Amino acid sequence: MKFEELREIVRARRTDMMVDKDRALDAGVVEKLCELAMWAPNHKLTFPSVFAAVTNDARERLSNCTADAMARDGDKPEKVAKARTKFQRAPVILIVGTESGDTQLRTEENRDAVSAGIQNILLGATSLGLASFWSSCPKGVNDDIVNFCDFKPGTHITAMIYLGYPQRQAPAIERPPVKIKTISN
Repeated sequence: MKFEELREIVRARRTDMMVDKDRALDAGVVEKLCELAMWAPNHKLTFPSVFAAVTNDARERLSNCTADAMARDGDKPEKVAKARTKFQRAPVILIVGTESGDTQLRTEENRDAVSAGIQNILLGATSLGLASFWSSCPKGVNDDIVNFCDFKPGTHITAMIYLGYPQRQAPAIERPPVKIKTISN
């Protein structure tokens, strides 16, 4: 791939929730995207990424798991009600977790590596004509989602990515010019 092709994919990537929630992704797409994540830079080669693809009726169970945890933690009833349908807006919710490291520094490096892998997933989704939306795990819900996914205790939920076929072309967004401070001596 040439720089210009990569540049176009990077610039075409958008956060977009306007997806066909009932149209399943083609077989093998999630695996291809997760495989891209494994090629992200990873200090000490710890390979800390863990994935769970939530589809079909499990999306409702994920929504209820999240809403129940939010209610337990005292969130406003309208936020809890919204969470009950939140993860049913896309055919796949890809949950990406970061396993803990053996030190605080390694845990931070692991999360950085997983975040780089998530960008690979988003770019891969764009190259396949998919819409994507990187959502954070709601406050106070991390351990509930870890249990839902049967990840190791201590895993950090780094992303809950909505994936689906777009229903529109996402609007273009202007970006500010890059600011580079050159230090030469």
